[in-house]
Amino acid sequence: MKENNKKYFIAFGLNLQRLIVKHNKDVMTVASLGKIEPKQVYRVLRGEHAASLGTIIALAKGLEIHPKELFDFDFFLDPES
Repeated sequence: MKENNKKYFIAFGLNLQRLIVKHNKDVMTVASLGKIEPKQVYRVLRGEHAASLGTIIALAKGLEIHPKELFDFDFFLDPES
């Protein structure tokens, strides 16, 4: 995996964590409302892999937000990597 991708996955996970706290939810609630496994949420939180579109939609449903909020964070994309 490219280093820049890994950094993006971690930044995405940190934003997910921020949204979980902001919306007063926990991982189990997000997973339940989104109809996904809690381990899937934990993997995204830890930046272990890229979330698929289906997972992103499930996370948004679980947080009761629009999916675009999951991408609302600053990140520098290095064109060289």
